[in-house]
Amino acid sequence: MRGDELRSRVLEEARYFVNTQSTVRETAKVFGVAKSTIHKHLTKQLPTYNPSLAGKAQDLLKENMNERAFRGGIATKIKYLMKKH
Repeated sequence: MRGDELRSRVLEEARYFVNTQSTVRETAKVFGVAKSTIHKHLTKQLPTYNPSLAGKAQDLLKENMNERAFRGGIATKIKYLMKKH
């Protein structure tokens, strides 16, 4: 992939991620790439292309990380409640 194509793709993915307030997993599914690719684009390449957007993406990544523990706890609780019945 050429440099300008990569830049365009990284910016498109980042705009989608921030504007939809989605997760890395959801964004990867929309763009048909691996989660690790999205994460790399958002954390390593985006700051070079658009520092302002990179800051917003970083904030959302942190928010998603904090919510992940909470969502995992709820899923575990539901799993065990279902086993009781």
